[in-house]
Amino acid sequence: MKEQGKLESCFEHALWSMRYVVLLGVIFGALSALVLFIAGSLEIFDILKEYVISSNIHMTHEDILIGIIGAIDFYLIGLVLLIFSFGIYELFISKLDIARTCGEFGNILEVKNLDDLKNKIIKVIIMVLIVSFFQRILSMTFTTSMDMLAMAISISVICIGVYFLGKHNI
Repeated sequence: MKEQGKLESCFEHALWSMRYVVLLGVIFGALSALVLFIAGSLEIFDILKEYVISSNIHMTHEDILIGIIGAIDFYLIGLVLLIFSFGIYELFISKLDIARTCGEFGNILEVKNLDDLKNKIIKVIIMVLIVSFFQRILSMTFTTSMDMLAMAISISVICIGVYFLGKHNI
């Protein structure tokens, strides 16, 4: 093996140190997740306040479900950002030692490579899309039997997709 020159060594050191730029993604991803968890919680709090404290009897079941499903959507997107933050930190900076010592959650957040990170994020994103779909379904008004048939087919296609997603373990 040929010995490196000083310039080459300095360049490789600088290039290797550039991996720390992913800390921006880690920090802002985690902060974004925190904001989404707070927003989801405030959404649920607003529903509770409107329904319980204000005794709003005009609030329909659909309104309640749409608000709660919206909060779940915030939580799921927050989870995507947390998984992303943990994953890129573990891949580019260091393993999360505290996750391994606790033992309980280490396997959930453990990321071995970029494909593993991608697969974990894809699963949560698919859940976000499913939850968003059902939120939209709740706010729709059906005027014909074709509308109901289209909704039933859509739900069936989603169920089949989720079945195959779990079967093939993306």
